[in-house]
Amino acid sequence: MIKTIIFDFGDVFLNLDKTGSLKKILNLLELDSLPEDLIAFNCLYEQGLISTEEFLDFYQNNFPKLNRQQLIETWNYILKDFPKHRLDFLKQLHKDNIYKLILLSNTNELHIDWVKEHTLFYEAFKSYFEVFYLSHEIHLRKPETDIYEFVLKANNLIATECLFIDDTKENTEAAKELGLHTWNINPETEDIVDLFTIKKELF
Repeated sequence: MIKTIIFDFGDVFLNLDKTGSLKKILNLLELDSLPEDLIAFNCLYEQGLISTEEFLDFYQNNFPKLNRQQLIETWNYILKDFPKHRLDFLKQLHKDNIYKLILLSNTNELHIDWVKEHTLFYEAFKSYFEVFYLSHEIHLRKPETDIYEFVLKANNLIATECLFIDDTKENTEAAKELGLHTWNINPETEDIVDLFTIKKELF
């Protein structure tokens, strides 16, 4: 029996352009492609293995003409929109008060700050979840276990009583290995639109 639903933030509740930030950075730096060391550094930041301050300092040290605000705005070009039907789905789940709802956000601090500043839904959206984790912050704390084990242990959850919903098969496979039920959506198709299907088919 499912008692807890763990949502991934990016792509489940946000439409993201995952190449948008890279294109903007290339335009600002007047480059055709990023050097391997920059690609590796960006990956470290996306994975939460370096802080936002380290990320910004690195770019400013290497590209003095690129000011801090430009970098922040460029990095946040990734956000496209937040479809209302997904918020409606979340409201209904919260209203039913059957499941413990946890949000696991793999977005970094710059994205979260942008969402807070440019959208009206953020505080209401966050209030629907009993627990809200930034995986970025968890990784920076370097837990001994992986992020899914961390969430389970921190909330005294039983894996087989949890459903993990994400758009990335790699993530759902990792969750499945721990015994969680998983639902893998495809953000490129319309199967994300009717999220009530999840409730109808699984509960």
